[in-house]
Amino acid sequence: MPRSRRDFSVLRIPCTKPGCNRWFKNKSGYTQHTNAVHPLLGAMPLHTEPSQFNRSPSPFFNGDDNPLQSDGAGEENHSEIPRSAQSPIPAEFFGAGDRLYRNYHPSLTGRPCDPEGNFLLPGALPLPLSEKSADDWTPYCDRLEFELADYIFTRNQTPAAQINHLLDLWAASLIQAGADTSQVLFTDHRDVYRTIDNTPLGDVKWQSFSVKYTGDIPDEGPLPWMTESYDVWFRDPHQVVQNMLANPDYASEVDMRPYREFATETDERQWQDFMSGDWAWNQADQIAKDPATHGSTFVPVILGSDKTTVSVATRQNDYYLLYTSIGNIVGFLAMPKSMFLFNCIFHYQLFHSSLSFILRNLKPGMTKPEVVHFGDGHYRQYYEEQVLLACIVRSWCANKSLDDDNLLRKRVHTDTLIEECDHGKLWDEYGIIAQLVPFTNDYPRADIHELIAPDLLHQIIKGAFKDHLVAWVEKYLSANIILDDIDRRIAAAPAFSGLRRFPQGRNFKQWTGDDSKALMKVYLPALEGYVPTDIICTFRALLEFCYLVRRNVITETSLNEIDDAVAHFHQYREIFKVTEIVSTFSLPRQHSIKHYNTLIRLFGAPNGLCSSITESKHIKAVKEPWRRSSRYKALGQMLVTNQRLDKLTASCQDFYARGMLNSTCLTLFSLQHDDTGQHEPPVSSPPGGIPELSTELCIPDLADLSNPEDDRDPTEVPLLEFPHYRGDLSGIGGMKREHIRACPLWRNECVRNDCVFVITDSNARRMLGMDVARVMAFFSLQQHGRLIPCAVVRWFNRVGNAPDPDTGMWMVKPAFQHKTPRTSQSFTSTLSFVQLTYFQCLVQSPLSPSIKFHHVLNIFKLFYVNKFADHHAFEIAS
Repeated sequence: MPRSRRDFSVLRIPCTKPGCNRWFKNKSGYTQHTNAVHPLLGAMPLHTEPSQFNRSPSPFFNGDDNPLQSDGAGEENHSEIPRSAQSPIPAEFFGAGDRLYRNYHPSLTGRPCDPEGNFLLPGALPLPLSEKSADDWTPYCDRLEFELADYIFTRNQTPAAQINHLLDLWAASLIQAGADTSQVLFTDHRDVYRTIDNTPLGDVKWQSFSVKYTGDIPDEGPLPWMTESYDVWFRDPHQVVQNMLANPDYASEVDMRPYREFATETDERQWQDFMSGDWAWNQADQIAKDPATHGSTFVPVILGSDKTTVSVATRQNDYYLLYTSIGNIVGFLAMPKSMFLFNCIFHYQLFHSSLSFILRNLKPGMTKPEVVHFGDGHYRQYYEEQVLLACIVRSWCANKSLDDDNLLRKRVHTDTLIEECDHGKLWDEYGIIAQLVPFTNDYPRADIHELIAPDLLHQIIKGAFKDHLVAWVEKYLSANIILDDIDRRIAAAPAFSGLRRFPQGRNFKQWTGDDSKALMKVYLPALEGYVPTDIICTFRALLEFCYLVRRNVITETSLNEIDDAVAHFHQYREIFKVTEIVSTFSLPRQHSIKHYNTLIRLFGAPNGLCSSITESKHIKAVKEPWRRSSRYKALGQMLVTNQRLDKLTASCQDFYARGMLNSTCLTLFSLQHDDTGQHEPPVSSPPGGIPELSTELCIPDLADLSNPEDDRDPTEVPLLEFPHYRGDLSGIGGMKREHIRACPLWRNECVRNDCVFVITDSNARRMLGMDVARVMAFFSLQQHGRLIPCAVVRWFNRVGNAPDPDTGMWMVKPAFQHKTPRTSQSFTSTLSFVQLTYFQCLVQSPLSPSIKFHHVLNIFKLFYVNKFADHHAFEIAS
């Protein structure tokens, strides 16, 4: 039955603020207007004027053009522009071998200009990056003084008292040697800090302002948070962005123009960096409507915010950080704590109002290009935008309704709902908090619902995997004896390069993002035999989805594979509802999975936007500076530490750019004072033959590795004539370095012999062209003055010609010497190793507690080749 339409509401509620003549249809519209134009948050007179928090009204009221018209960002339309329609846009080959070509945006081209903004002729050389001489170490006397300051403050993080003690020891050594103590580079820790503070580079000062609640006070009196003031510390993001653009280290890493990238042979489109997405292209189209912007550079400013705790025991030292682009910290936001709903709303508005004030200096560059110095030495006109986060009711999706894919959030739609609906209906039916004003309302073309980038760490890894599937499996199994055996299986997973081990299994309280990532790699084989096939397939689908979207380059084929993984995940997860483990799948973090296809098309590969990038900065930006503080009013000390670190980093970049740090201090002084020349280290001679090598490697049957068609005595066959496999040094994915270990005593604990992929058929694809082997020993042979690296390996045979249909993993078993066309051991050149591979045993019964991780490869006879061990294994073993 169709719903009856509401009668038109007349304007009946006036604004009560003096001098304001606005009227509204209902209380929701009045509340939104009050928070936007007459905010409850007022700035304290000590730092800034209250008027600085005033914000422009919504475009719904002021008659601005709808920023979503002809934009298309956010629409889930996966159709591509026909190649014929793109013919006016010139194509340029990109990368080696002309395998890719790009269509660059025709208007925002990033043309170099002079400091006044006048475009230069093509081929014009830039101005020198620095006019300083190659021996100007200002504010340091020389290189030794700079490197000592950098080592003390950045690398070693030496406390002040220990700096003084170190300098005293240095002075004492000079006195003992009869030298002048004035040669000590610094007098004490204050001299070190003073020198760093005098660095003219990287000097973006920290500023602060205070805010407090200025709204209605309850009749029974104010609550404590209503009378407190909240300090917000920040650095001017405008200056921070300009410093990043001027950094010569990023000169070749910055995309000056939005582009669309295609494979030359197939015309298949692919997405990687942010500027390869449709959102950047669509924004450039909007900007280019103003002819004055043609030739400028579009610079998106990507923001991220996250909370971190520096004292886990007390949980009293929480900081809410604001990062920009590649992880530069620009703010410490206030975090009032309370369980009350109204305080939560105040907290949210405090957050958005603080961002609005911090980002105010970016606004001029959003309507008129500015001239900025870039890292390649050229000046360019650049045009700013931002990618930000939303504010809605918790457990709602920022892009759509959880249960209705037809309800796509838009800024104009939200403004209209606030005008027409009351607070309760907005909260219950649309997930909108009517009292909040997103800070994006201050900026042109900024729709907060279209600017939400994917977050692999919190949505997929911590959310859908750890908080959902792992928790559901524990609830499904419930029996502690089974969970204990799963923990033993996880603990018994063999060692693997770069893989975090779980000696006690997965049952610990304090989880980090790295813990969740590591558990993803080993969890699936540990469930074998304890859960239904549908649960195994659910995990497989989610893991495959995660590894597909974490690729650095995502093609149209990859997007189809992602859609297939999502479909399989939604199909198999029904087992949890059938078994009554959960009653609904309306979970925001799982729901976000269906948006990744669209978000990849808009913003490029999610790897470049994952919150793990900023979360990894917590250690350097917060936790280490906090540990270096006195813990009393630590924030101010932390800011000073960060400021000095920035100055040292800027100095280091400047000195490198001028070629002043091309070698180490010791090398420099050695070349000046040492004329004895260089000597090559001696090369040890390898064993003479099979008997000697067999004894050296502790492999008694080494002579059995000779060619079975060779009639000679194996002990007389030269080592270089033994069968071996040789492959491409670069492997199938380009150069990659890994540590392959064959150690008789690894970390004084056990034997370790890693497993590797070995190329045996270069014409076959992926696993069909490779075999799996375990490296028993490394050695090298010398022929005609050339060292040939070799290894002794034990082979594994594939079980079948396809992966296991449930887990998607290949299975292998040890090769035996009898009834096989190849011996179980042989020589192989280390050049044929593609990369490490990772095994997990296939167990159908409880695992004995006496079995340790270093026993597994010796006692079990059937293994999974775990393609989820890392991204390279996923590409090879899928």
